[in-house]
Amino acid sequence: MQLSDFDFDLPQDRIATRPARPRSSARLLVAEGDAVTDAHVFDLPDWLRPGDRLVLNDTRVIPARLSGSRRREGAQGPTEARIGVTLLEPQADGTWSALIKPLKKVADGEVIRFSDALSAVMEARAEGQGLLRFNLEGEDFDAALAEAGAMPLPPYIEALRPADAQDREDYQTVWAARKGAVAAPTASLHFDAALLAALEARGIGFTKVTLHVGAGTFLPVKVEDVTTHKMHAEWGEVSKEAAAEIAGTKAAGGRVIPVGTTALRLIETAARDTGAIRPWQGETDIFIYPGFAFRVTDALMTNFHLPRSTLMMLVAALMGRDRILRVYDHAIASGYRFFSYGDASLLIPQR
Repeated sequence: MQLSDFDFDLPQDRIATRPARPRSSARLLVAEGDAVTDAHVFDLPDWLRPGDRLVLNDTRVIPARLSGSRRREGAQGPTEARIGVTLLEPQADGTWSALIKPLKKVADGEVIRFSDALSAVMEARAEGQGLLRFNLEGEDFDAALAEAGAMPLPPYIEALRPADAQDREDYQTVWAARKGAVAAPTASLHFDAALLAALEARGIGFTKVTLHVGAGTFLPVKVEDVTTHKMHAEWGEVSKEAAAEIAGTKAAGGRVIPVGTTALRLIETAARDTGAIRPWQGETDIFIYPGFAFRVTDALMTNFHLPRSTLMMLVAALMGRDRILRVYDHAIASGYRFFSYGDASLLIPQR
């Protein structure tokens, strides 16, 4: 199975840099087996049945992108370097792992100052990342980060425009609760209060799980034999209540439909050992590509993904490679908007 098997040509003007407004007015491509229908996200209730269950990721994106300065006293007097930081995840010892650019401009023990209130010491480095210890903790840290940080937009958007104040709302789901993600579960960005109310009135159930999406979700696949690719790990949790709700839906004959690949990867991880959903907590590095046996997922709502990406491999595993490439050909020809702020698809495989 080769990386080139998951490639396609995408015109740059198909990359969305802002979301649809209102959220649920985005387009929705429904692929049910070989049939493809053009719709809108607000039509989603019409495509679901009473008793179906949507699985939602309730992670909350933190403003993880920081810009700061490093001052240094030398023989020629003080010098200053601008430093860009993207927080990745907190460590057990209280430090944060972070991408630091340029890393070579900061020595261990030096201070990076981000605002009058927020600064960090570079404690160590490993595998191209830095370990930062901030001067604040808890709520004080959260408040200072909210003031100094920006939303960590995906690189394909940041290449076209910088993050701004509007992204603090746009790049967050309406049900975001548990802080820890540095990338949004983007299929969930299409939901607003009106759509949730319509789904509830239709008899659709909702279950919330948590997967803290990491920056590794944007890492390219660098091996031609995709089966040798090593996935990044992300922390997630399926609570006892969530597992019971999902199991109850399966037992009653309803469909379990994760909203987004993050929710799908999490529930499939939670079913990997026994074949049935169970409570689970930990780090998952599950890699789903064609040949994977889905144990919980009956359909998937997701955005349109990058060529040659692990997420493209995931949707190919669900729908079949040839079929998903035909779906993407239709989406490109029909003017669908791609990636994090783009349109959505509802993928219903043949059973």
